Amino acid sequence: MSQRTHDVVVIGSGAGGGSLTKTLADLGLNVLLLERGSKLPREDENWDVETVFRKRKYSPLELWIDRAGNQFRPSTWYNVGGSTKFFGTVMMRLRKRDFEAIEHAEGPSPGWPISYDELEPYYVEAEHLFGVHGDPGSDPWEPPRSAPLPHGAVGSEPYVAEIGQRLHARGLHPFPLPVAVDLHAGGKCVRCGTCDGFPCAVGGKNDAETRCVEPALKTGRVVLWTGAFARRLLPTPDGHSIAAVEVEHEGCMKTVSARIFVLSAGAVNSALILMRSATQALPGGLANRSGVVGRNYMTHNLTTMMAVSSRLNETKFQKTLSFNDFYHGEPGYPFPMGNVQTLGKLQPGMLVAGAKYLPQPIARAVTKRSFDILTTSEDLPKADNQVVLSNGAVHISVMPSNMKSHQRLNKRVKAILRDVGFPLVLAKALPVNFTAAQCGTIRMGLDPARSALDPYCRSWDHRNLFVVDASFMPTSGAINPCLTIAAQALRVAKHIARIDFGIDTVAA
Repeated sequence: MSQRTHDVVVIGSGAGGGSLTKTLADLGLNVLLLERGSKLPREDENWDVETVFRKRKYSPLELWIDRAGNQFRPSTWYNVGGSTKFFGTVMMRLRKRDFEAIEHAEGPSPGWPISYDELEPYYVEAEHLFGVHGDPGSDPWEPPRSAPLPHGAVGSEPYVAEIGQRLHARGLHPFPLPVAVDLHAGGKCVRCGTCDGFPCAVGGKNDAETRCVEPALKTGRVVLWTGAFARRLLPTPDGHSIAAVEVEHEGCMKTVSARIFVLSAGAVNSALILMRSATQALPGGLANRSGVVGRNYMTHNLTTMMAVSSRLNETKFQKTLSFNDFYHGEPGYPFPMGNVQTLGKLQPGMLVAGAKYLPQPIARAVTKRSFDILTTSEDLPKADNQVVLSNGAVHISVMPSNMKSHQRLNKRVKAILRDVGFPLVLAKALPVNFTAAQCGTIRMGLDPARSALDPYCRSWDHRNLFVVDASFMPTSGAINPCLTIAAQALRVAKHIARIDFGIDTVAA
């Protein structure tokens, strides 16, 4: 079955695909949005630890294979809104230096083909699109901005606010986390304790579905297919363009053509689609003349900490505090170390740092008295860290990198937590096959011999193919990539409208 009634086909409805789809629709283009999963129901189980973390009701029943040959269930999701349905709502800008070549303790991190200044106006647009709350002025390492956030900080509850004061008294610079929640007059957010890692049962999380897909559908210019598995892209006979996408939908295989195709399926699955699209003329897959597709896979170096004292922590919405004092290093150590931020309040049955085998009564007692922290360091791009498709199986071959700086950051943070009143600090490093912040597999650049995409995420090899998800990122930085993905998606959408369809995006 062959169809063509759309200007653009977008594969994936997360931060990249959702933001791009809404922008294209607002500019007057007709979009077919393909989502592999379904619409997540809003139900009581959205906020149930047993359902979300133990039974993993909303996670796909698929297995990938790690470097050692062991199978694991990936931390990835197939549903309208993509991974943003489960993200912790933090939408922070990369630092200005993150766009530049940086020397780390264990090697270099390459520069981006675009500067922070080029992306900055789109950061502003993305922050407004997702309704971000915060007050970045108290972070000395916040990059220059041309406009404030659309909403002020949500504010910390008394327990967290007191810890923030203690950190400040010791010379650190805590600041309100920028979070995408609908927490203002007339908003849907109820400031619950089940936001970070949970879908929202009331629509109060400003995810890609609520902020992008639903408004895009209301324009009448977007058609959404759920349960639509994009198996492969079909190139034109000369190989210079994409002719169609082959989609499994409603029990049959459909072939859909359009003028423009956008991959936004996530760093692993976008790379897999290109690999599955290999032909006799293009045996390495599409967009892969450079050989980089699937390579330079990154996540982050992540450690969760539970700082425990005898005092009860009755905080509900804990994800409100962060500091970047060690983001670029510290005196005597000129290498980047990373970001520190609060986690959503940990509960028994969740990812309890260092307490996996604790009996439930003890786990409950510990989590009631814990202050929960996440440390994040950059994962350096390495060509041998890669996604591989072998006999239909997905292999994620990864070795850790930049652990020296991450371990130094953890040591400093543990000492700080003890200094501000927590005699016991439990820590658990997340494994290298934790795939929630995957990026880098279809990197953009200035040289077609060393990158798959140009600075507007257009394939060097196929003029009507774009990749707009975390795949395009040359480096991971040390913060959640969601806002950067959305900002680049807005930039790319306007580029497509202007260059490929002759739309005056300034006037629009």
